[in-house]
Amino acid sequence: RAPVWFSSIRHFLLLALADTRQLQLLHFCLLLGISLAALLGNGLIISAVACGHHLHTPMFFFLLNLALSDLGSICTTVPKAMHNSLWDTRDISYKGCAAQVFFFAFFLASEFAFLTIMCYDRYVSICKPLHYGTLLGSRACAHMASAAWASAFLHALLHTANTFSLPLCHGNALGQFFCEVPQILKLSCSHSSLGEVGLLVVTFCLAFGCFVFMVFSYVQIFRAVLRIPSEQGRHKAFSTCLPHLAVVSLFLILYSVVTPALNPLIYSLRNQELKDSLRKAVTGCFSAFSLSHNSPHSNRGHFQFTVLAFLINHSTC
Repeated sequence: RAPVWFSSIRHFLLLALADTRQLQLLHFCLLLGISLAALLGNGLIISAVACGHHLHTPMFFFLLNLALSDLGSICTTVPKAMHNSLWDTRDISYKGCAAQVFFFAFFLASEFAFLTIMCYDRYVSICKPLHYGTLLGSRACAHMASAAWASAFLHALLHTANTFSLPLCHGNALGQFFCEVPQILKLSCSHSSLGEVGLLVVTFCLAFGCFVFMVFSYVQIFRAVLRIPSEQGRHKAFSTCLPHLAVVSLFLILYSVVTPALNPLIYSLRNQELKDSLRKAVTGCFSAFSLSHNSPHSNRGHFQFTVLAFLINHSTC
């Protein structure tokens, strides 16, 4: 049987999330809820950090970049899966699959890079507080953010170019609901995918190095926190580190969809300054909404804004 070369493939077939129409619509609703939660949560964080001048600190600067990565990650994979579930299709074009691989790899790498940088930020703030202004000044933060985005772009470009230069010998059906490198490698000729496998090994080694750095940093952080004599001081130090540690754990377990939706909830509702900014933003929106909608239908909007303000105000610290 003659092999099917990559130049003859015009589209790929993604994994169907369900066979029955009812389950397809259920998956569509679930994905819609996840994407709306991610858009709302990360959008609120971006707005609060961008508009709140007292939040212009290294920690919130990196949190803003992390929120942008989360938005990009979930907007890359979920919309196409929602479209396929709603319209009962599996197709994705060859160029669309290449674009999805590139942007997913780009935002995934940038997210992991910013999680590593935020770990370094927590390490310096707790273990080397006297050098915080020097090690994490505005110029240093800009350089680290630029390096994170640039390295993520290079990582995505290398993986995408290498993957889509391979000849495909095993059809065009992918075992995932979005395009990703390991699934495409399964379709390639075995003798031609060694280069991409080697690149994946290098990527894994770099990611493992970042993970080891995070573990080492948190060991030092916990040792420093346990030496703090004040119980209130220990609680404050732990409250700034545990949310980041929780997000890193989620990232390593469920890296594609769940983390972008849960990041804003974990970070914003555990930080008093960010909660205050979000509460002010919701109050301002509610005031403007009340002035512009003096009609019986405005009671519904009043209720929605009241519930949102209540959730932000009474979240656990």
